[in-house]
Amino acid sequence: MAKDIYHKIVREVLEKDGWVITHDPYYLVLQKDVAEYEIDLGAEKLLAAEKGEEKIAIEIKSLLKTSLLHEFHSVIGQYLIYHYGLQKREPDRQLYLAISLFSYKKLETIPPLLDMIRDFKIKIICFDNETKEIISWKK
Repeated sequence: MAKDIYHKIVREVLEKDGWVITHDPYYLVLQKDVAEYEIDLGAEKLLAAEKGEEKIAIEIKSLLKTSLLHEFHSVIGQYLIYHYGLQKREPDRQLYLAISLFSYKKLETIPPLLDMIRDFKIKIICFDNETKEIISWKK
């Protein structure tokens, strides 16, 4: 499967933030040969000794296609399927959608899209692809 144009940058951004990339890609199998998915990255980070490890899966999207609405619809469907699968297979791993600051600002111009992100509880890692830094974790 083709990797998003920001794949390498997101990997660097996460590693810079102290995450260890454990999967590239993260394979999610709900039913062999029927419902098999590849989430872009899996990562882990040791928090404090008393908290243990945090595990995440990251789906990376550029949202740079001509129709933001069409691409967003596809992203939402993909995110919900991956979220469902992770809840069944590895419920302690949280799913995030990684998008650039530029793309997030595009989403902000269409308030109903932000409402959907909130209502569907989509977690977002917003990153700056130029400085290669995480801007925010939107939970």
